[in-house]
Amino acid sequence: MPSTPSTLQTDVAIIGAGTAGMSAYRAALEHTPKVLLIEGDRYGTTCARVGCMPSKLLIAAADAAHGVQHAARFGVHAGELRVDGREVMQRVRSERDRFVGFVVEAVERWPVEQRLMGEARFIADQVLEVDGRTRVEASRIVIATGSRADVPPLWRERLGSRLIVNDDVFDWETLPRSVAVAGTGVIGLEIAQALHRLGVRVRVYGRSERVGPLTDPALQAVCREVLGGELPMTLSVTAMEPSRAGDEVLIRAQTSSGAVSEERFDWLLAATGRQPNVERLNLAATTLPLDAYGVPQHDRRTCQVGSRPVFIAGDASDDRPLLHEAADEGRIAGDNAGRFPDVRVRPRRAPLAVAFCDPQIMVAGAGHAALLAAGTAFDVGEVSFDDQGRSRVMGRNQGALRVYGERATGRFLGAEMIGPAAEHLGHLLAWSVQRGDTVQQMLDCPFYHPVVEEGLRTALRQLQRALRMGPVPVERCLDCGPGA
Repeated sequence: MPSTPSTLQTDVAIIGAGTAGMSAYRAALEHTPKVLLIEGDRYGTTCARVGCMPSKLLIAAADAAHGVQHAARFGVHAGELRVDGREVMQRVRSERDRFVGFVVEAVERWPVEQRLMGEARFIADQVLEVDGRTRVEASRIVIATGSRADVPPLWRERLGSRLIVNDDVFDWETLPRSVAVAGTGVIGLEIAQALHRLGVRVRVYGRSERVGPLTDPALQAVCREVLGGELPMTLSVTAMEPSRAGDEVLIRAQTSSGAVSEERFDWLLAATGRQPNVERLNLAATTLPLDAYGVPQHDRRTCQVGSRPVFIAGDASDDRPLLHEAADEGRIAGDNAGRFPDVRVRPRRAPLAVAFCDPQIMVAGAGHAALLAAGTAFDVGEVSFDDQGRSRVMGRNQGALRVYGERATGRFLGAEMIGPAAEHLGHLLAWSVQRGDTVQQMLDCPFYHPVVEEGLRTALRQLQRALRMGPVPVERCLDCGPGA
């Protein structure tokens, strides 16, 4: 006869030990020692294992190769470029494992009685079953189950092992000869460009003309020109039919113009988006309110699902799938689960997103599409980096920045950018949004010379003029110094 499941009782049960789950655990412990962290796979966050860190390791190798390849423009001649794929991937895996090790060590230092390995599913609003052997009765529950790559099932059927997702790339022992990349979002662009610069034959396929996360039409055109000038791309694909051809993948693609192309690759990398890991939670056994995609409906300021003693955080919430957002949501969810029913509203940080392609891409504060959707009255300032002083000195003079300000108040609202040092400018601009700075207050801050930030000053001056709050900007000053 099957054994009767053992029963555990706890104040707070947290499903998932990723970034959000770990943050929720720490926050809940501030209120009660009766916290149980449940993990269904293995310790180590998405960021450390298959996301932020290994992708940046691959990009770092690609940047080094690109620097050698283009050193001659500075009069520096390094000889013939040679990329050792095994050495590249050995460093990626070694450093990746090091980062993962830090996370695993942190979790394994937590008390054994507060950790449980196994896949959890709901059998009632406040009751979980873990691997069919343990019943967990929890006063409050935090869902932090993360997300996974969203891959068309037909592709898996047709391609088998020749179909990969970004998780698989970082287990390669060497670099392949060729890869087709389906998807022009952040993951697709970062990996495709890195592989391309490391000598892998790559082609990127996209369903629309949009390349990257930018929503401003003017900057989308710049993205297509700059990134499309380096990466082979087939955009506006209306039909894509991958098929297995021995140990290769045959991609047949038709575009909106009617043009049909066929090309063979070693692999098809599906970078077609991610989906929350909620379908195996058996949410149908609960009374939780769900959206059309089966994700629990929640208040992002409290992370509470309806009025229930259930909270959701991280990529599982399908809100902003970024590490710093997951950490914030985990703290909010864990704190409110720990103090329930004293649920408190927590302010969220200004939006900030960065893509580490080259040139880098960032969106800080409200982007163009978000402002239009909100019906906000705003004006725009812009700068091209083609002739920006510091950018030209470094040989990184590509891209543009557009900044947005609110009419009548002059308050800075946000920015979108593709260009050099976008990861750093994005932080400065997100901080200004969060403080509620006006454009004039930003212009009153110091700008050193010569730096990329002087390009930001040019855009802010244009914006201040468009808002009818500033003088005519200095014409073509080429970063003429702080006194200009």
